[in-house]
Amino acid sequence: MLFDRICERARWCNKEVLHPTIELAVEIAREGREGRRIGTLFTVGDADNVLAHSRPLILDPLACHPDEVKRITDPNLRGTVKELAQLDGAFVISDEGIVVSACRYLDATASDVDIPLGLGSRHFAAASISKVTQAIAIVVSESAMVRVFDAGSLIAEIMPELWLLSRYNVQLRGPFTEEHVSDLAVLVKEP
Repeated sequence: MLFDRICERARWCNKEVLHPTIELAVEIAREGREGRRIGTLFTVGDADNVLAHSRPLILDPLACHPDEVKRITDPNLRGTVKELAQLDGAFVISDEGIVVSACRYLDATASDVDIPLGLGSRHFAAASISKVTQAIAIVVSESAMVRVFDAGSLIAEIMPELWLLSRYNVQLRGPFTEEHVSDLAVLVKEP
């Protein structure tokens, strides 16, 4: 599958959870919402630890709903996530693919994260939470890029439209592999 290299590069990976989460991030990057680009952040895995290193920004819109309607693969939830992505805060997704919380402020601050210059606070939050927990963090940038962080470092960049390749500088440092499928480019840092 397309995102297998990202799973190979990460410390751990549940493909049944990570793949649909990345696909959703790419959809958000491509579509935006109501005609404008939006950014958001997903954490995948180690949900209890991520919750311990975060706090709600608003009353959690997913609270008190049963787990069976909060699966990342559920088409109805995916539409809800796209709407909620317009709000500030991160989505926390469990190892089992349950979106346990939305609109979270990530309190984790790691001083030894490795993020390229020019990336903003959402990227810093993603790198930090992936450093202090076992979670993988996926950032949708308002520039329509999707970036994946693990262990405090940027491990992959996804360009939802190939024309972005000519407009943006790749932020990955060191050697990386590049795959193209249709109009999607996936760049994964070599270990």
